[in-house]
Amino acid sequence: MLAEKKIKSFTYALTGLKIAWLEEHNFRFHIGFAIITLIAAWFFNLSQTEFLIIIFMIGFILTAEAFNTALEELCDKFQPSHDPHIAKIKDLAAAAVFIAATTALIVGIIIFTPYVLPYI
Repeated sequence: MLAEKKIKSFTYALTGLKIAWLEEHNFRFHIGFAIITLIAAWFFNLSQTEFLIIIFMIGFILTAEAFNTALEELCDKFQPSHDPHIAKIKDLAAAAVFIAATTALIVGIIIFTPYVLPYI
């Protein structure tokens, strides 16, 4: 019974990833940049620590995007018409994704600059 419950929870998580991929343009956008970043990390042969930081930042952004999507869905379910409070909640959730993405960009610039400069 416990194993069944764990398998179901894993299935729910995979369903959530599928929904994010199929329905959210920004999620696919972030995945695209994640792939480019991982290819660059491999190309420049980043240190293990730098690579782990990159992986963490990718997870940070995708998690923020998934929470943003979930919150938008919840808001739309309970208040389908325009409401200024719902708009504020959605804007704040979008700001969280923006903060995560901006942080990741800054970290990426700091990590990749020494590797890219010799090619410029």
